[in-house]
This record gives sequence, structure tokens and C-alpha cells, in this order.
Amino acid sequence: MHKIDEKLADVTARIMRAAQSAQRNAADISLLAVSKTQPAERLREAYNAGARRFGENYLQEALDKQQELTALNDIEWHFIGPIQSNKTRAIATHFSWVHSVERLKIARRLNDQRPAELGPLNICLQLNIDNEPSKAGVTLNELTTLAGQVAQLPNLALRGLMAIPAPASNPEDSRRSFAQVAAALKQLRQSHPNCPLDTLSMGMSADLEAAIAEGATTVRIGTDIFGPRPNAAAANARSL
Repeated sequence: MHKIDEKLADVTARIMRAAQSAQRNAADISLLAVSKTQPAERLREAYNAGARRFGENYLQEALDKQQELTALNDIEWHFIGPIQSNKTRAIATHFSWVHSVERLKIARRLNDQRPAELGPLNICLQLNIDNEPSKAGVTLNELTTLAGQVAQLPNLALRGLMAIPAPASNPEDSRRSFAQVAAALKQLRQSHPNCPLDTLSMGMSADLEAAIAEGATTVRIGTDIFGPRPNAAAANARSL
């Protein structure tokens, strides 16, 4: 059995070493446990080992797990997958963060459907930093316009950017892309000084060190905590 407590400790130690190497404070870097396709019991194991922030890609699967884990009321749920228009109400109601906003239409729906009593929904814009046709996200050329539009929506808090660079044979090769994301966030801070733009969601199991070296504040780790994903095809079917 894949021991989640040991793996979580290993990832936490990697984050601390990477932060030290980059001369950063490890406390400024959050670990998001990517739990897509993992059963609720595995999330409970991670919770008992200290994880509190969980990232989900598939809405119905996530809602089922939230129901099973209701008693763990300090979990912070993050939606990190593609967003269809018919899913926005549930996402706006059941998540604290959304990392994958790439269209104004989706942002407006999340804004309009966010329950007022929950406060603003934290938003990261997904940036397709390497302009890959197969990946979602806005381009650098589109980013400024979308950020300006999202910043005007009162029930959303524009917190930063999320990106997944193109695959690289050497994780260090991703540093150029990560550096571009960091530079894009710096520019947004200058143009939107009233937004709490404090989040760079980038870096996964294979390249978290490179991401932290370039300023990541949230690393999204799945495999190195939970092990290989179980029956991803079935999970995808459940999300439809």
C-alpha cells in the first residue's frame, strides 16, 4: 500500500529544500494535494497526515467526496479542471478556489452564482504559457484584457495565475516558462494594484523545484502523494 503519510512528508521536505535553495521562506509556498480519481478514504488519510488543501478536476466526483468528508470542515476545496457552463453553479457553491478560469463567460457565471454568504470566490486565470493547441488557457496577449474584466466582478477575488508548461525532458527546462508566468503576474500587479494578486499556481510532482525557484506560491502535487491514479477512465465517466 502506498503510504500517504510518508509520501506527504517526502513532498513537504522537497518543498522546504527547494525553498531554501531559492532563498525563499517555505511558509510562503502552499501544497495543494491533487486528489482527482482518488477515493474519499485516501483523502482522509492525507488529511490525517496534515493535508488541508485538495484539488479536484471532476465536479461530480468532487461533490461525492465532499459529502463523504463533511465532518472534516476545515478542508479547503480547489477546482482545477476544465469548466463547462452547466457546472458553474455547483463550482461557485462548493469550492473556495478555482484555478482554471480562461473565459469571461465562465467568470461571469461564477460571479453571478456565488452565494453572497460565502464571500468572494478566489480565482486564478489559467495561462497557456507555451501556446500549446492541446491545452486550455489564455495566451499572454489575451491575459491583460481578461484580467481587467474579471477584476470588475464583485463576487470574485482575482488572486493570480495558474499554468502548466509544455512537457520537458529536464525539469529545469521548464524554468523559462515558469519565469514568464511570474513576470506576467508582476505586470498584473502593476496594472491592478487593488487586486490581491498573490498566487502563482504552478509546479507538479516532476518539476516543483523549478517552479519554486521561479516564484511558485502553490504547487499542485498528485502522484507523489497518492501514487498512480486509479481507474481514471471511470472517474472521467462519473464526471459527465
